[in-house]
Amino acid sequence: MVERFAAEKLETFSVELLVKSGVGQAAAEQTAHVLVEADLDGTGTHGIMRLGTYLAAIERGQLNPSAQPTIEQTGAATAKVDGNNGLGTATAIAAMNEALRLAQEAGVGMVTANHSNHYGAAAYYVQMATNEGLIGISTTNSHPAIPPWGGRQAYLGTNPIAFGFPTAGDPVLVDLSLSVVARGKVIQAARTGQPIPLGWAIDKDGHATTDPKAALAGAMLPLGGAKGAALALAIEILSGVMSGAGSGPYVTSILENATEPANIGHWFVAIDPTRFIARPFYLTQLTRLLEELKANPLAQDVAQIRIPGERRAQLRRENMAAGVALPDDTIKLLNEWAAKLACPTLT
Repeated sequence: MVERFAAEKLETFSVELLVKSGVGQAAAEQTAHVLVEADLDGTGTHGIMRLGTYLAAIERGQLNPSAQPTIEQTGAATAKVDGNNGLGTATAIAAMNEALRLAQEAGVGMVTANHSNHYGAAAYYVQMATNEGLIGISTTNSHPAIPPWGGRQAYLGTNPIAFGFPTAGDPVLVDLSLSVVARGKVIQAARTGQPIPLGWAIDKDGHATTDPKAALAGAMLPLGGAKGAALALAIEILSGVMSGAGSGPYVTSILENATEPANIGHWFVAIDPTRFIARPFYLTQLTRLLEELKANPLAQDVAQIRIPGERRAQLRRENMAAGVALPDDTIKLLNEWAAKLACPTLT
């Protein structure tokens, strides 16, 4: 069973829980917005279901709720951000805002962030760029979840990467993790007791499994085999090594009962396309490209060709009208936190 809630109600509810946990008002509002935006876009694995995870990390002292990110500009178009072990959402927003500022001044802005935590859906941050008419790139590393190619033990994170391109309408949004599917889908399956398809993951002994709990104890499989594992390594370097954050097994999970800071790293780029091509020509060329792409002859049993981000935009319009659908188990968990923190429950 699912129940639908208005986005504004979910944001207000989330802010109250976060503030009661010691998070500052601004960071609480940012975090609530990032999570609910993911739900509106149909990415429930990175939506409000993650709120309980953040609250638990705060409760056990793994994450500092009152931390403020600090920014240091290191060049005409570069900067670095220290999240000071605060919420990853607040750290990432500060870093991408700095990348946008640099891009508006220098044409391109590149910013790393360290001492951070899980930052939600990577697409959120590239949409910050497209809202300003800029191209955005966002990457993050994460705790070990996929093995190196040929291995059986988790070593690299699922390490998502997102690109955002402004258009005359909805932006082109590419957002993908480098495991076959996002680990959040396996977490969701484990919570609901549903099996996962073969090919998603292996157990701790390296055997293919359909048991989500065995998969979480084992490893996710890389997207595209050796190619996905290679890309995951590249993002580990950009997000972890280059930022001075943890990398590989030195990134801690906030999904488990750890107390050591996660020290996740992020990498953001913002690009002003008008430094390379006039905006009218950019928009005309991109519009033609997308129209011709969608007009390509369809493969058998395919109803239409979708542009990356098109389905997300459609789901957003539907969910804004009908409300965000939350399963019973997520509502139950969130209401348990509300009761613990003496906040109003979701009703």
